[in-house]
Amino acid sequence: MEELNGKMLACQILVTGLIARVANEQRDPLRFLTDFRDEIRAVVNGVRIAGIEDSERVRRIAVQTVDELFSLMKPPSSDEPAGSSS
Repeated sequence: MEELNGKMLACQILVTGLIARVANEQRDPLRFLTDFRDEIRAVVNGVRIAGIEDSERVRRIAVQTVDELFSLMKPPSSDEPAGSSS
């Protein structure tokens, strides 16, 4: 189970990096991320989950995971690093 969790975490990091890379090439990266997140959430909410008694629990966890991934992609800080002078 730990190996599966490790692989899933690696996939999440990879996907997050790819999305961030594409977003950085967009004219308005924050809008792109917001629109993309909304599309992914719509897919998660619309996908049919069969074979599980509590499919809504699985759906909530999936939406939470999407939100966590996108929360990692915050816009860069406008603050200057400490110790730099202008």
